[in-house]
Amino acid sequence: MSIGTGEQDHNLDEMHEINVTPFIDVILVLLIVFMVAAPLSTVDVPVDLPAASAQPQARPPKPLYLTVKADLTLAAGEVPAPREMLGQVLIQAANGDKSTRIFVRADKSVPYGEIMKVMDLLRGAGFLKVALVALEGTGAP
Repeated sequence: MSIGTGEQDHNLDEMHEINVTPFIDVILVLLIVFMVAAPLSTVDVPVDLPAASAQPQARPPKPLYLTVKADLTLAAGEVPAPREMLGQVLIQAANGDKSTRIFVRADKSVPYGEIMKVMDLLRGAGFLKVALVALEGTGAP
């Protein structure tokens, strides 16, 4: 229904367009809010971590080393140890004491999966005290 002015004007057309100016204003305000808020959500919490105060443990007088060579062969001390005989070779080297700590050292080229297989062989043989050997002071930053 329209209000007439007294004249019969039948050419009044309805406006079919949406006024997008308020919509653009709202979008720009939201954009500014998110631009200000986004950097605040990614700020790291500064933490000053303490240095380790633990003293290195003394090595036993005669440590038992298990070496994984680059060609994936094993040696208990200086004695070659086939994988299927590893338990027996270590029991003999440890004088039957399965509570002896085994120091595992491996070449840098040995894949992690192979070291885990050796750890499983040690656990299967009953040796549960295992230490990994690395060079001191040459760790990656």
